[in-house]
Amino acid sequence: MANVGQHAEMPFLEHLEELRWRILRSLVALVAGVIVAFSLLLKYDVILILERPILPYLNGHQLVYTHPADPFKITMSMAFALGAILASPVLVWQIWGFLSPALYKHEKKVIIPVLIFGALLFLGGVSLAFFGIIPITLKMFYIIQTASLTPMITAGEYFDFTVSLSLVLGAVFELPIAVLALTALGLVTPSFLNKFRRHATVVCLVAAAFITPGQDPFSLFAIAIPLYLLYELSVICSIIVYRRKQRREEARLAEEAGAVA
Repeated sequence: MANVGQHAEMPFLEHLEELRWRILRSLVALVAGVIVAFSLLLKYDVILILERPILPYLNGHQLVYTHPADPFKITMSMAFALGAILASPVLVWQIWGFLSPALYKHEKKVIIPVLIFGALLFLGGVSLAFFGIIPITLKMFYIIQTASLTPMITAGEYFDFTVSLSLVLGAVFELPIAVLALTALGLVTPSFLNKFRRHATVVCLVAAAFITPGQDPFSLFAIAIPLYLLYELSVICSIIVYRRKQRREEARLAEEAGAVA
């Protein structure tokens, strides 16, 4: 193919060699990001920021830990998460550098906006979890507590709860990107998505029930409603991609017809 770049002509072993070096650069960037993140966590009390959703329910107390290594484990897990974010520009650049020579010109124009859109969706999911779902869930948990029980929340369990919920919701918010890719591959069409719109409502409720740590209806609908809005956004993305594909196909057929004539 004339439009495909040098990757199409590159021998297989050279592909593997380039992939090996790009993976190595990505790992170096990830390690550097984790080191920088660990230094920042030691210098600035980032954990205090992450504690804010639960502080109103601790009655002036602090989170406790039951193992001497818990503070180190929490700091390291946060360092890996923050380090991956810091290294993400290098990681994306390495992926882009490996794939871009094999992409057509119109595909290169689309991929960067899609990556930016995906990053914004992920941050949106994490923000919704941290500033919305987690405070609502904690409030419902503490409403139903009894006087015969004394809450003693451990730091490890709390951070596992907040980080896992935030990452899961961030991943779920990538639904429009997945639908966009499936539409580009021809596996999904807008008519298919419109046909199963009512089924999508049920799926969103079921998915929200699995994601929601609490069983209260407020947390359930706080996740289900954004999930359904994401589905509608996915339908819009699918329509845009599908129509662009149709226009390109019509233009190709017109060129072939003109060449035959």
